[in-house]
Amino acid sequence: MIKLFKVKEKQRELAENTSNGVPVKKQSAGELRLHKDISELNLPKSCTMQFPNGKDDLMNFEVLIRPDDGYYLGGTFLFSFHVSPIYPHEAPKVKCKTKVYHPNIDLEGNVCLNILREDWKPVLNINTVIYGLYHLFTEPNYEDPLNHDAAAVLRDNPKMFESNVRRAMSGGYVGQTFFPRCM
Repeated sequence: MIKLFKVKEKQRELAENTSNGVPVKKQSAGELRLHKDISELNLPKSCTMQFPNGKDDLMNFEVLIRPDDGYYLGGTFLFSFHVSPIYPHEAPKVKCKTKVYHPNIDLEGNVCLNILREDWKPVLNINTVIYGLYHLFTEPNYEDPLNHDAAAVLRDNPKMFESNVRRAMSGGYVGQTFFPRCM
């Protein structure tokens, strides 16, 4: 038993010596899995990932989505991701930082995507979430809305919905709500 403790102590000393006396921070299982997910990302060309706090903070990042099809063609939408240390056993928290007229994203940036809620499973990953967000822009869903007004317009009058999306993305009012330009 004593030899085992000496081996661990030697490993710790070696790690401290190679990091100039600064103890190496141990990564959580969530950080390790997230690092693997990020290294294996296969994003569409219209999506980019950025780390506003630097590459040392993998648990908080942003994804920029520029849909190349559908109602939101030409728009740019920024999402923030906060990943829990117990990831992948808990879905990442995702918020849309761009104010958007969308049936599945409310005006506070909350996102209605089933894999971020009840359908999350540890086998899913960040790539799956980003593709899910991208899919919301190419195929908005009026059946599971957060923005009920936008969902009703999409369901009842798709041409009016398209006009409202264009007006919102150009920087204008839809009803009483102002949307900053995102094109």
